[in-house]
Amino acid sequence: MIQHIDYAAVAPPLILAAAALAVLLADAFGLPRRALAWASAGSLAAALAAVLVLAAGDRRATFCLPGGLRGGGPASCSYVADRFTLLFQAVVLIGAIVVVLLSAQEIADADVPAGEYHFLLLAAVIGAVTLVAARDLVLLVAALETLSLPVFALVGLRRYDGAASEAALKLFLFSVVSAAVMLFGVSLVYGATGALHLDRIAPALDALPDDLDPVAAVGIVLVLGGFAFKIAAVPFHFWAPDVYQGAPLPVAAFLSVVSKAAGFAGLAVVLALGFPAYGHVWGPLAGVLAAVTMTLGNLMALRQRTAIRLLAWSSVAQSGYMLAPLAVGRDHLPEAVAATASYVALYAVMNLGAFAVLTGARRRGPATPHADTLADFAGLARRAPGTAAALAFFLICLAGLPPGVMGLFAKVVVFRATLAGDVTWLAVVMAVNTVIGLYYYLAWAVRLFTVPAEGTADAAYAARPGLPVRAAIAAAFGGAIVLSIAPQLVLQTVAAAG
Repeated sequence: MIQHIDYAAVAPPLILAAAALAVLLADAFGLPRRALAWASAGSLAAALAAVLVLAAGDRRATFCLPGGLRGGGPASCSYVADRFTLLFQAVVLIGAIVVVLLSAQEIADADVPAGEYHFLLLAAVIGAVTLVAARDLVLLVAALETLSLPVFALVGLRRYDGAASEAALKLFLFSVVSAAVMLFGVSLVYGATGALHLDRIAPALDALPDDLDPVAAVGIVLVLGGFAFKIAAVPFHFWAPDVYQGAPLPVAAFLSVVSKAAGFAGLAVVLALGFPAYGHVWGPLAGVLAAVTMTLGNLMALRQRTAIRLLAWSSVAQSGYMLAPLAVGRDHLPEAVAATASYVALYAVMNLGAFAVLTGARRRGPATPHADTLADFAGLARRAPGTAAALAFFLICLAGLPPGVMGLFAKVVVFRATLAGDVTWLAVVMAVNTVIGLYYYLAWAVRLFTVPAEGTADAAYAARPGLPVRAAIAAAFGGAIVLSIAPQLVLQTVAAAG
């Protein structure tokens, strides 16, 4: 049997795959680092253009089984480029472009091999854009591993750096465990339903015999556990602080935004399209995970004295907010998925901006990477007023305070979705955690405008960041301003994608 392949539907990952190989070969032939960076960013922009072209047309799907569903309907397909997919692919690609801009300075400062770096980064993005389009469990697991495997190498690419090697090892071990958990869950779901495509799993679970109900329930819980690693939810969060601190800052930004966005997209697709019949199983579990994740993340962030670890624990807490709407289970599920998608999109802008400023304002020289303490940021407004203003605005957005209306809007959206699903207790937990988060975000923002203590921050951040980093900061700051003025743009886009 010869199967027709819709190459237009898979154009974004194909463009990135060709570019990844071209970048690796170009590096072998001695192409300058700057040219490699431009080639990498250009390929991401080309993939983004392909996504925008697809968004102007109808839903496309490929790698489909022969014949349709029972009782009629479209064929089951492994790769689907619908509005939801294209929305998250755009978020992933825009985030990856910002990461490439931030990487130029990191590659120069740490003497990282540029060809390998860009090849691995593009390979990870291929996994991310494929993950959000996957509609069967096999492709989903394959895409998840394609996203994860290159990141191990990216984290440890600073050779002879013990912290980077340790971080890469921790990420690898946690990833292996989570992959095994997820594969076991997939095998149980397949054994209970006899299907791998999500649109075939859903009706099979609806009509599942009682004796197979425990098997399917355990399988679904294990699949959710596999995604919990990717989104850094408790108890699969332990890797995040150490990996963020040991990895190059652009890679930490990639993990915090691009990888997390893809993970949440995959989780939402699996729950909404494949497992809605078992909302009574995964809904309460998602609620408990959300509550514990946001609480632990915020409490640990209060204790941090370095900027990167504070952002790491903050990222864990933010995962709890994103996960909260899914606690509604089957009821109001479309609204819950839309709320999660809106929060992910808004969070991507805020957090990428914070990482961009941290990359541009970090300490230069022989100091240990990412050893910058929060005290080092005291007086930054005097040395770099523009950078300090941008960082303060990003922190206010993350805290959810005016004028950072986009952060407030994001939290209101998830509150509303949680209350609509009658998960009132979780809304109360979210409210308490929002107040806790205000403290450490505002405490950091206030430091930017205080007088530094004698003997601190004398040599910190003396070097002006390069043009790519300044462009990344400006792009994130502009996006945050626009979305704070008109945050409904995101919700309207997500509603159209649904």
